[in-house]
Amino acid sequence: MYNIAVIGATGLVGRKVLQVIEEQELEVASLIPVASERSKGQKVMFRGEDMEVVTIEEAIRSRPQLAIFSAGGAVSRAYARKFAAIGCYVIDNSSAWRREATVPLVIPEVNASAITKGSYIIANPNCSTIQLVMVLAPLHQRFGIQRIVIATYQSVTGSGLKGKNQLLDERKGKTGEKAYPHPIDMNIIPHGGEFLPSGYTTEEEKLVFETQKILNDGTIAVAPTVVRVPVTGGHSEAVNVQFRESVNAVQVREILMKQPGIIVMDDPGNAEYPMPVIAEDKDEVFVGRLRDDTSQPNTLDMWIVSDNLRKGAATNAVQIAKYIIENNFLRKND
Repeated sequence: MYNIAVIGATGLVGRKVLQVIEEQELEVASLIPVASERSKGQKVMFRGEDMEVVTIEEAIRSRPQLAIFSAGGAVSRAYARKFAAIGCYVIDNSSAWRREATVPLVIPEVNASAITKGSYIIANPNCSTIQLVMVLAPLHQRFGIQRIVIATYQSVTGSGLKGKNQLLDERKGKTGEKAYPHPIDMNIIPHGGEFLPSGYTTEEEKLVFETQKILNDGTIAVAPTVVRVPVTGGHSEAVNVQFRESVNAVQVREILMKQPGIIVMDDPGNAEYPMPVIAEDKDEVFVGRLRDDTSQPNTLDMWIVSDNLRKGAATNAVQIAKYIIENNFLRKND
């Protein structure tokens, strides 16, 4: 039984982490919910009990063996190493550590072996990257991916409570705090993150770098467009993939149907295809609309949907935690 800290426990992802820890029945002796100073003393529910939120400094003094961070990059950069210094494994949901060469960027179904006993900081990939690579990893292994063109249709929950509240406020005609520079209700916004000199955004740049890092292939070309849409159930992606070897949709469908964590929903004649209302509150990645690209050889189109708060964040992090526990990496209770 282990002491586990959840940093950002009062946020959308943090609360989902608590829920998934319960569902996955992690071996928790003591759950330490952590948030900012202004949230100290608030209560969060865990296993039917109200747990009092503590500060991050108090959590360090509690010497947990495992900490799941969902409080943003600034908090992770300031505190992840402090937890690691006491022998605590850190699983970080922000982008703070993903580019560090020595920090594994992990989707357990794809590259759990990148985690070693010395991996005290482990990065959770971006939610859009997770669902993309879950589908593409087995196909890259078999056919070799040359180029990916992707457009995301991302839920407002990817912007946390602020994004969700902006949508709900606008639907009620209320004025409130804004996550976006434009209205999101009855609108779509082709803007995720900050714009770079290249014309791409930081969220689009993540899809490029993280896909290459996880698949361990810097030659894969990735052309992304990130779009925010007024839904709450999960992220969707329209993906065009060009392979190095001969491939067709029938082969791809057969491969994906055998992959753990993936559900193929591909019967368009009966209007069956993935949608956020289907993926919401589920851990699987859904894929459909599989079809050969008739404009060029060795190329397919597909549609990928997943709950960005679960497999895109909380579930993936808890799966990493389970891997660390099952491989006996954690120190015993002091």
